[in-house]
Amino acid sequence: MHMHMRWFDSPVSYEKNSVKEHPVNLALWVAQGILAFAFVGAGGVKLLAYPKYRAMLEKTGPTTLTHGTITFIGIGELAGAVGVVLPGAANIAPWLSMWAAAGLAVIMLSATVFHLRRREPPIMTIVLFLLATFVVYGRAGHGA
Repeated sequence: MHMHMRWFDSPVSYEKNSVKEHPVNLALWVAQGILAFAFVGAGGVKLLAYPKYRAMLEKTGPTTLTHGTITFIGIGELAGAVGVVLPGAANIAPWLSMWAAAGLAVIMLSATVFHLRRREPPIMTIVLFLLATFVVYGRAGHGA
């Protein structure tokens, strides 16, 4: 018995032909790819090039973030980058992608507050927050 399901009928659409049949699913995959790319870069810099990251951060003034805090954020960003794509791509617990996106949204909300307090433009953190929120919303089965 085969039933045709719309992209929003199921919490996650990772079927072989779902991208072709459902443009919103394609948009979700593109958003997930952008998030993964951005957070591999951001988390990687925090973990692998800490001195350069610290120098860049302090160009606009001193920061209260410790090395441990920055490392913790970097690990969270890398975990989110992997989590937003891998579970759905491997079709192993694909619902985890939604939760990874939710974690990235929380990180970006916090980063937005951080940058606003430093009187820095938070445009990138806001864009990434919106992308992550779109993935959470779409992969949770809403947005119809």
